[in-house]
Amino acid sequence: MNKSLAILLASLLTAPAYAADNYTIDSRHTWPVFEVNHMGFSTQRGRFNKSSGKITLDTATKKGGVDITIETASLDMGFDKWDEHMKSEDFFNAEFYPAMHFISDKLVFDGDKVVAAEGSFTLLGVTRPLTLTVSNFRCAPHPMLKKPACGADITATLKRSEFGMTKYVPAVSDEVKIFVPVEAVKD
Repeated sequence: MNKSLAILLASLLTAPAYAADNYTIDSRHTWPVFEVNHMGFSTQRGRFNKSSGKITLDTATKKGGVDITIETASLDMGFDKWDEHMKSEDFFNAEFYPAMHFISDKLVFDGDKVVAAEGSFTLLGVTRPLTLTVSNFRCAPHPMLKKPACGADITATLKRSEFGMTKYVPAVSDEVKIFVPVEAVKD
């Protein structure tokens, strides 16, 4: 083996390996919200009070992933009767489908900022592709926890009928907008 090849191999073997950082979703600061047009009169909103998940982020290689679970039984529409109706078989069927799930192993970067996550979303047992738009992405030391943290605002739009949620379409819009403020703390 010639000397220059040996030096090249040695430098490759001793080069620092970049490892992804793992973050756990802070459920106290991650509240998925959705909105849907109600009979053309108003925009109705609901939120989910329980979510969990992990984010993997390697800014050096511009790779990472997201794995978020949202508990459908944590749906909060503002009053009990409406919560019950939305958790029923007509909509989220929370008893039979206790969770929604988004998983992605492809983050899209613009420079050092994550701007999207391409993956799949499962609702009512149906899995379809979904791209989340990421804005306000920031990683920094958390001033209270004294640990690295990342946060962002996530948006997406989907058609609920594609997941089998067809009750009252089109009076209650098929198009659903999703908004998720998300914060995660490094493991």
